[in-house]
Amino acid sequence: MASVPPGIRLLVSFNKDQWYRALTFILTFLLYTSFHLSRKPISIVKSELHKNCSSANELATVASSSQHPSLPSLHTSTDCSWKPFDKRNYKQLLGAMDYSFLCAYAVGMYLSGIIGERVPIRLYLTVGMLFSGLFTCLFGLGYVYNIHNMAFYIFVQVANGLVQTTGWPSVVTCIGNWFGKGRRGLVMGLWNSHTSVGNILGSLIAGYWVSSNWGLSFIVPGLIIAVMGVVCFLFLIEHPNDLKITYAQNPSRGKSVPARSWNGINGHTDNKSQSYDTELLLPRDSVCVAMQPLVVVKRESEPSAISFMGALRIPGVIEFSLCLLFAKLVSYTFLFWLPLYITKTAHLDAKKAGDLSTLFDVGGIVGGILAGVISDKLGMRATTCAVMLLLAAPTLYGFSMISDFGLGPTIGMLLVCGGLVNGPYSLITTAVSADLGTHKSLKGNARALSTVTAIIDGTGSVGAALGPLLAGLLSAGGWDQVFYMLMTADFFALCLLLRLVSKELTSSQSRPTSTVELKEH
Repeated sequence: MASVPPGIRLLVSFNKDQWYRALTFILTFLLYTSFHLSRKPISIVKSELHKNCSSANELATVASSSQHPSLPSLHTSTDCSWKPFDKRNYKQLLGAMDYSFLCAYAVGMYLSGIIGERVPIRLYLTVGMLFSGLFTCLFGLGYVYNIHNMAFYIFVQVANGLVQTTGWPSVVTCIGNWFGKGRRGLVMGLWNSHTSVGNILGSLIAGYWVSSNWGLSFIVPGLIIAVMGVVCFLFLIEHPNDLKITYAQNPSRGKSVPARSWNGINGHTDNKSQSYDTELLLPRDSVCVAMQPLVVVKRESEPSAISFMGALRIPGVIEFSLCLLFAKLVSYTFLFWLPLYITKTAHLDAKKAGDLSTLFDVGGIVGGILAGVISDKLGMRATTCAVMLLLAAPTLYGFSMISDFGLGPTIGMLLVCGGLVNGPYSLITTAVSADLGTHKSLKGNARALSTVTAIIDGTGSVGAALGPLLAGLLSAGGWDQVFYMLMTADFFALCLLLRLVSKELTSSQSRPTSTVELKEH
């Protein structure tokens, strides 16, 4: 008889719980990939909203002065850019658009986690994704209908920022429900690469249309996130307990095998098909045995949702939240301004600059995975973040100087910077948030996970809002000032973790690494 292929044996060896866990991992990965995919186009389109038309303007000015030397120039802005971003203060206007989105995102995030604990996550996430798709498409329709009103773009950005807050607390809560703490750093390091994958796909999709029809750079990602919202509604399983409820409500889904079962109500045995209870307790190929009387004790009440102040009192929440504020400031400044920076300094067109900027996200994938693996091995989340932040500061300075040395060194520095900048950001928003949301002080109340995640990411989003805004203001005086701001933020992020680092190092010296809490929740 032919042997079964190893791949098939591996698939068969997975039990039902592992299959659903894999489904949740893949589905939440794709869902949040679509969120970042829809955020990325604005950074690619910036260089198209305000083109580098200085040479064209100089020719126009020379021609005008030669024909009418006594008349002043009637055009003080670039005619080849998209109004209202054709003025000299275009960087401030672009920064205001970033700030409006990120400020709304930061404010909405604090409310989102509280709401997410009180409504079904699947429905909450679905509605958020559908509306996010709508507002992303609306921005692109500004090109289709030739809209040049700044208020329109600000409104769309604010609305989109608010509805996108439904994403992060929801997916982190789902993934935290399905995966225990033992290898959480590795699992979430791999899982959190959706951020960089979304940025890369968003750059490629937006870059494909940016020069010919930048409206499609928004409309296509908007349609993608809306479709993924429908997929979320159809397939997302919030918690493993939901499966038990499903089987309890649909006994016909169980496996039907003749067996003698005990009727606990009437007190006698009868010949019936194997019930759904037997399938949950026994493997499919096991021999069925008589069931004993079973008493189901229902809990008096579900754990109450944690309050905002209660979440703040969890040890480490404040420190990691403030650290993420500065870490996310650096990361989102790169997210929103890196393509424009490459366009201006390397003199590349919008598509090539967008393609090159994806290397930063590739480095971010590697950095996030390494941060997760190392923190799992050492059992020290704060120390792992601190070391990467310490290395990031000189790397940022090197990146600001490397553009003069050609494309090769720039590519290398983009990869290194992406890893060191996004590593701590990735670890704090995933494994650290899940650890704190299931902290032992909560006594098993897993409903706190959404609120804790929202507080940490909401505080980080304040930095995400400030970074691009400050970059828009400071870049007017030169890009060096932007990098000094980023290095300062990185230093503050490091300082905020020093107490936790000291506590981790002291704890590791007083007990073996193996005794660090790694048990499942």
